[in-house]
Amino acid sequence: MPTELPYAAEAESSLGYEELQVLRTQYYKEIEQGHVTTQSKFNYGWGLVKSSTAELQTEGVKLLQEIYSASPAHRRECTYYIAVGYYKLKNYAYAKKFNDLLLSVEPENMQAQSLRTLIDQAVQRDGYIGMGLIAGAAAVTGLIVAGLVKRSRR
Repeated sequence: MPTELPYAAEAESSLGYEELQVLRTQYYKEIEQGHVTTQSKFNYGWGLVKSSTAELQTEGVKLLQEIYSASPAHRRECTYYIAVGYYKLKNYAYAKKFNDLLLSVEPENMQAQSLRTLIDQAVQRDGYIGMGLIAGAAAVTGLIVAGLVKRSRR
């Protein structure tokens, strides 16, 4: 579903298999050589976050959080893509937490502002779905109870 927010478009796009494979190859080549650069780790984490599967996105968030913890100089880039990863994983609380962290130091950041809008829309949409499920469950429960009451009166 393409977004109407151009600055957050990448939050809803995926990286192709071939592009991800290039990043994966570089990352594992450096592991074999005994030293992974922060840039290669970041690139691979970014690519994983932009992949289309939750398993790979989770792995990407993990790599980016490792960089975030170990390298204060790279926190700004990691913060946004960690937020994107959590958004894609539908973990909106953590997406909002990391996105708000970025906005607290860069309030004019258009990517983060657009991502905040996407997160807010997703939370609202999921809230409506949740209310619908609860209402449906309550209706089914009411029908079951009514049927049991009717049956017990016989």
